[in-house]
Amino acid sequence: MFKKSITISKVIQNKIVEVKDEVLIEKPIDININSESFASILCLPKNLKELTIGFLFSTGVISSIVDILQINLNEEKDKIEVKLDDSIKITPEILSLNPLGRVVDITSGISTPLRNIITRTLGSEKKFAISKNKIRLTANSISNFIKRMQSETKLFQETGGCHGCAIFDKNGNLITIMEDIGRHNAIDKAIGEVLLKKISFDNLILCSTGRLTGDSVLKAIRAKIPIVASVSAPIESGINLAKNYGITLIGFVREKRMNIYTHSFRIEL
Repeated sequence: MFKKSITISKVIQNKIVEVKDEVLIEKPIDININSESFASILCLPKNLKELTIGFLFSTGVISSIVDILQINLNEEKDKIEVKLDDSIKITPEILSLNPLGRVVDITSGISTPLRNIITRTLGSEKKFAISKNKIRLTANSISNFIKRMQSETKLFQETGGCHGCAIFDKNGNLITIMEDIGRHNAIDKAIGEVLLKKISFDNLILCSTGRLTGDSVLKAIRAKIPIVASVSAPIESGINLAKNYGITLIGFVREKRMNIYTHSFRIEL
């Protein structure tokens, strides 16, 4: 269950009336890795398997879906149990992020210590891999992707309370669309589904309804996604990361206009 109907008082034409309204539910979901606590994510309790996989990938815990041997959801306890391959080692640095134990609370993006770890471990090979991607798209294609995303985000249309993320291939095929209260969670869910489908990220386009912060761009860098677009604004940290790692970053996408902040060579008229 991820939404509920409540009674509210609404002001309409100088009258106060009682009406039913749909609101979203958020819950903390605990992630255990190899039977030990790892993270607690405040999220929309929907597509939790995809969220977990995307989160572990985005934070660098796994590098491929094959690193996960088993993943089980316990809905009664709001808990996800993940068994990783024995070759996957979670560094002491990550485990020590929370002084109370091995728990990282992710409520609005990536925590600062974890962000620093991710940034340090990205490596120059990702800069080279994304920068050499010569994918080309028209501005009209980007506008159509955003329009399609907006039309498919049903929960937002019903409640106005969540963000959306869609991933397309260069031919305009919709690979996945996900929604969550947090824009970062929506991105992780979308990335997680692409990993589950075992599709290469090389020529994909990530579209978001949220601001393009450094945290959001870090997730695209992890996946080596060459083009990231949003209806919203980019933040300086996101622009700098996109510039350094070869990502084409596009903000304020509307039907006939958009702002291209980095690596504009990929976008044609």
